[in-house]
Amino acid sequence: MTEVLSQVEIDALLNALNAGELDVKEIREEKEEKKVRAYDFKIPNKFAKDQLRTLQMIHENFSRVLQTYLSGYLLSFVQIEVVSVDQLTYYEFSNSMPNPSTLGVIDFSPLSGSILMEITPSISFTMIEKILGGAGQAYEENRIFTEIELTIIEKILNQILNLYKDPWKNVADLKPKLSKIETNTQFAQIMSPNETIALVTLNVKIGNVEGSMHICIPHIVIEPIIPKLSTKFWFSGLTKDVSSNEIRNLEKRIEKTYLPLSVVLGKSVLNVKDILNLQKGDVITLDKSANEELEVFVGSKLKFYCYPGIKKNKVAVKITRIEKRGDEADE
Repeated sequence: MTEVLSQVEIDALLNALNAGELDVKEIREEKEEKKVRAYDFKIPNKFAKDQLRTLQMIHENFSRVLQTYLSGYLLSFVQIEVVSVDQLTYYEFSNSMPNPSTLGVIDFSPLSGSILMEITPSISFTMIEKILGGAGQAYEENRIFTEIELTIIEKILNQILNLYKDPWKNVADLKPKLSKIETNTQFAQIMSPNETIALVTLNVKIGNVEGSMHICIPHIVIEPIIPKLSTKFWFSGLTKDVSSNEIRNLEKRIEKTYLPLSVVLGKSVLNVKDILNLQKGDVITLDKSANEELEVFVGSKLKFYCYPGIKKNKVAVKITRIEKRGDEADE
């Protein structure tokens, strides 16, 4: 940012120039250096920014669905949000994961290959404790998972994968399936260390415990659907042509919708003393006369006017006119 000189500094600079203490030639403007971005041709960037942005939107939808599911399943307040969607190598991902960790190897059918879903130990132990009836406090001890704990995690991951299908529907009809669970990333070498991946990082908070969920998506696995990972394709998939049959079915359902309809006979204002002294047989005077039109409300909106009467020994009203001002206000 360019520094702005004060008036005192400007005067001092001019005085120095006039006195010869400062040579104008010595004042040089800083040359703008060209920004050079390092690019490794051995590990090219295979994901475009638009594709990473689409992956972020997919997982933002997934995080909202997962947040709702876990809140009900764990009977606890759960917050999940997408932190970042980064492009890196599988080697960088595997070296950054804690050990032990919950690492699900997921068959990404019908695409060829697998993706990884990693849950940090703090979140894994908290979910296990909540399911087993505990308070779900932070677990600080670094230990391996027992067989019972891995079975519980397997059940949770299967439920999570059921929720993972829907956010991808606009791109592809996927059927992810859990192949196995590993607790050490060294035993989950599903691709070359230099293979480019998209790493989706979700921040997960269960009560007072906070951790992360990472979803590792190799480029080689989703390469067949890469052209569909664009915001243009994404938004075009959200809209579809509606047939005339669908419109008629929608109209029929709307016609069968029930709405409360009420008629106001009149209004009256009483003070608290009068209300407390009301007895059986007392008469309250309303602000409407016997031959005056009454107001008909549909929901909370005034729609019609009517006269009260009786039809077949039942109290009824006869509609006299329509309140058009309400329709104009709605428009």
